[in-house]
Amino acid sequence: MAEDLGGERWSGPTAGPGFWSRIVEQLDTALIVVDPAGSILAVNPAAERLLGRAAGTMRGKDAHELLHRDPEGSRLPRQPCPLLRSLTEGAAARGEGDSFLRGDGRQIAISWSASPLLTDGCLTGMALLFTDFTGDHGARRERAAYTSALEDINERLTLVAEITDVLGQTLEADEALARLGRLLVPRLADWAAVDLRTSSGQVHRVAVTGPAGRDAGLEGGCEHLPEVAEEDRSPLVQVLNGGSAVLWEEREEQAHTAAPPGSPLAALHGAFLRTVRAASVITVPLGSRRQITGALTLVRTDPAHPFSPADLDVASDIGRRVGLVVDNARRYGRQRAVAEAMQRNLLAPLPQPGLLRLAARYQPAPVGSQVGGDWYDAFELKDGVLALVIGDVVGHDLAAAAGMAQLHGILRSLAWDHTEPPGAVVDRLDDAMPAITTVQMATLVLARVEGDPRTGPWTLRWTSAGHPPPLLLTPGGQAQYLTAGQGLVLGAPPGTDAIRPDAVLPLPPASTLLLYTDGLIEIPGSDLDTGMALLRRHALALAHAPLDTLCEELLARMPPGSTDDVALLALRLPTL
Repeated sequence: MAEDLGGERWSGPTAGPGFWSRIVEQLDTALIVVDPAGSILAVNPAAERLLGRAAGTMRGKDAHELLHRDPEGSRLPRQPCPLLRSLTEGAAARGEGDSFLRGDGRQIAISWSASPLLTDGCLTGMALLFTDFTGDHGARRERAAYTSALEDINERLTLVAEITDVLGQTLEADEALARLGRLLVPRLADWAAVDLRTSSGQVHRVAVTGPAGRDAGLEGGCEHLPEVAEEDRSPLVQVLNGGSAVLWEEREEQAHTAAPPGSPLAALHGAFLRTVRAASVITVPLGSRRQITGALTLVRTDPAHPFSPADLDVASDIGRRVGLVVDNARRYGRQRAVAEAMQRNLLAPLPQPGLLRLAARYQPAPVGSQVGGDWYDAFELKDGVLALVIGDVVGHDLAAAAGMAQLHGILRSLAWDHTEPPGAVVDRLDDAMPAITTVQMATLVLARVEGDPRTGPWTLRWTSAGHPPPLLLTPGGQAQYLTAGQGLVLGAPPGTDAIRPDAVLPLPPASTLLLYTDGLIEIPGSDLDTGMALLRRHALALAHAPLDTLCEELLARMPPGSTDDVALLALRLPTL
């Protein structure tokens, strides 16, 4: 949210509309915001009054040159200025008794406090708080309290911004909650616990973070929510059943835990609070009242530093954001599970014609990535020839998996009873694709293994629609990529009437043919040539391994960091 404040734009996560702006406007402490070069970006009304200058006359000016003077009124050199040094170092700093020049020519003694403003870890400026050093000691203490309060506000703003950024980097709920705990403890709390609701009405204590990090021993198991919220006075149960955020302290906790707990969940939570010696506790819902996915509990153990209402506002804001992340992660997980199940169920069992041997593998994208549209197929045609297919539907979602299923069935139908080259079959598939599928673009290799499956000899006839080339391993330690037969991807814009090319190659006995999708050769930070060279080297090293072992090891030797799924189809010819 961004708000217009004193002619400037103030932005940042808030506990409610206008919350932070009202604080800054009404604050009696002067506030100036400067950029990394020291130029003034914004001034609040208290700063205008203290310095006797209008915000418009200060904006864009170098703060040091405009305001900072020595006791005699002369300009100070920049080098020894501690305020500028704190800006250069991006570190918080304080000073007392510095002389500043008012707009009416008078000098005043100033106490100041500087706090860095960070965005994604980069310094974007500095918040400078000023008070009149000439006031009495009691007034200085009061202003120091205001200064400390505003510094706390700045810290909370930074914390919420960091949490928002970090949670937005993952679609995995467990990882998001692990990152959340590391940010909250110890910056906002001494302990943090997260309870999530399931669709079956259970509650799981999924994460507990303390001073030493994650504490699995305090996470407990799962407990059923009570059917009637009024029967259980536990703040946690009330929040999980739609109640408002709660701030309570040790004496209230003792009152709750002295009475018999209304549910196993309340007992579990009460035991947790006693174990960590809770002195002040905040419990907020995750999500909104319409969609509560769980609860976040924050604990402080020092009675001298209890939570404040401002902490409750910040925790509530964090809870809303975390609830949204968890809900999105669950939706993503359900979609991924459906897509992956669809994909696996549509990959047909492989035939084993004659002495020819086939093996295949499908490996989903790593957790945290989206499901793709990779697929393989092998089936015997009406004329007895073995057909091999490897393909990849463009996209990474449920639609890509559904599109893969459509192409799978249509290609089988087109190839089944037409004794024609693979290029002609793929041309007909390309013509039909926009009319009877939802697929926008796809790559594939269609091959025919011609010859008697028991006696040979065998010939490979294939075409490629923009797909990575097959890899042929032959006796004697040779490996070659079959780069012939390349044509346009399926769904490419029309503009050529060229017939899709075919390629033909005799297959030696005891050779192995590998068809694969690009997830097997895409290495983060490298080009495809590097990935293809690596696949060739690994395949040669495994050329004499059993076919299933070859497939398993090729997948196991993939470099880490890939975000794509992989389909792999292998054919091995017998030794005659």
